[in-house]
Amino acid sequence: MLQNDGMDTAPLLQVEGLKKYYAAKSGIFSRSTGEIRAVDGVSFSIHKGETLGLVGESGCGKSTLGRQIVGLERPTGGRILYKGRDLSRMRKPELKAIRTQLQMVFQDSYSSLNPRKHIFEILAEPMLYHGLADRSNIHQKVEHLLDLVGLARNALGRYPHEFSGGQRQRIGIAKALSLNPSLLVCDEPVSALDVSIQAQILNLLKNLQKELDLTCIFIGHGLGAVNYVSDRIAVMYLGQIVELADSRELFDHPLHPYSKALFDAVPLADPRTRKRLGRGVIEGEAEILSGPGEGCPFYPRCPRRSRECAAAGMDLRPASGSGSHLVSCIHAGQEGVD
Repeated sequence: MLQNDGMDTAPLLQVEGLKKYYAAKSGIFSRSTGEIRAVDGVSFSIHKGETLGLVGESGCGKSTLGRQIVGLERPTGGRILYKGRDLSRMRKPELKAIRTQLQMVFQDSYSSLNPRKHIFEILAEPMLYHGLADRSNIHQKVEHLLDLVGLARNALGRYPHEFSGGQRQRIGIAKALSLNPSLLVCDEPVSALDVSIQAQILNLLKNLQKELDLTCIFIGHGLGAVNYVSDRIAVMYLGQIVELADSRELFDHPLHPYSKALFDAVPLADPRTRKRLGRGVIEGEAEILSGPGEGCPFYPRCPRRSRECAAAGMDLRPASGSGSHLVSCIHAGQEGVD
């Protein structure tokens, strides 16, 4: 279990050894050929009011991890503890009440909104169903949600297709906030938007977190956006967290070869800078894990690999001189690796 040593209070959310495996099938009869390990033993904690960023290539397990946290998918193994209570051990009535406190903002704002319902219905129904509003105050509460996300109140009688992408994402955020959550999982909420609109949504999320005292998990592959909103960042590769550190520390001193490759892939305005810094790309492609294995999952592509990497356990461990900077590379901190 990972702890934020700079905070004395107990974590709001603890993820311990979380796993999500899917059956791998092939052929016309869809015969099982093994399993795909989308999330493979992930552990971390997040404290109230904090934003944890999750970055990594497409298919690394970021979204699957987020969906398990909010209850949209059941874990294959491991535990999710919210305020110290194991969600997997709760009874249905108890779990129903807890789930309102864990909400998600989706990447595709259009598919997450019912196209046959106008905005008032979309925002009102969750509150009415969970008893957080009644007919006497529902209009007031819905209008307050629109105010929070910066939309005009005349939007209530319109349908999702009548709005731009950025406006629909604001509606999606309002829907997530309608149940007054403590934890908000944002699954690449700006990746489908124009750059200028991305900045507006990121600023909105930062302001809402401060105003509502939200705790957030921000999933993305745009490193600039993740760095802008996050206090700490976890780097995922093939279902595992390979590095976790404070945002500034991670950007200034990435230790895992995969983290370095991610940051080296960020476009630079001046190509000569890339050459001067010796930036390059990691060869090969990530191969989906389909069975039990040992050693570092990045081993086949790593330019620093050694024999020890193929067999060594890859649990996160404190980097040299830093208890809050965690990395799973056995060579991190050695001369010539950093």
